Amino acid sequence: MSVAPAGPPATPDRTWFDRPSDELAPELLGARLVRDTPDGRIGGRIVEVEAYRGPEDLAAHSSRGRTARNAVMFGPPGHLYVYLIYGLHHCLNVVAGPGDKPEAVLVRALDLDEGVDLARQRRGHAVAERRLAAGPGNVGSALGVDRGLNGVDLLRGPVRVEPRSGPRPPTSRGPRIGVDYAGEWAARPLRFWITDDPHISRR
Repeated sequence: MSVAPAGPPATPDRTWFDRPSDELAPELLGARLVRDTPDGRIGGRIVEVEAYRGPEDLAAHSSRGRTARNAVMFGPPGHLYVYLIYGLHHCLNVVAGPGDKPEAVLVRALDLDEGVDLARQRRGHAVAERRLAAGPGNVGSALGVDRGLNGVDLLRGPVRVEPRSGPRPPTSRGPRIGVDYAGEWAARPLRFWITDDPHISRR
């Protein structure tokens, strides 16, 4: 299902992030996610995301209540929530709102346009460039993000969201990936991606 393009968003500030995750998610498409490191900057356009709607969403971490792991979700919007899956992969999430409602947007894929050599060092030289940051675990790996960056302010860095210039790109949406356990929430179209972009995690 396609979503009609909208006009450009305002420059991100705390209030820009302060909205339900399914409203924030498509606005993140085409924005840039950037990580500054001692070795240089790495980043790219966000091309695929998933919205997690808070405690009522059985796929959201906040559905289990507040814990030490997910506490950032219960704080102010515009912060980075990082979690580890399978003991291997760090996943990056943008904390949304409204207010202190614990919602978040998972970044599933980037089109890297800066620091590609750094990403190759982390992901391996055999990986095709379009796959360097395709998939949420690969985003974390390519950017060198771990739980030490959990809670970072995305307005200040060292991980930041930079505004998209121009209108929202043509966007598609459908069910999220890997949430079959979430009952009727599994079928909800809360995954958003830039239509036909070659860097998304799955077709």
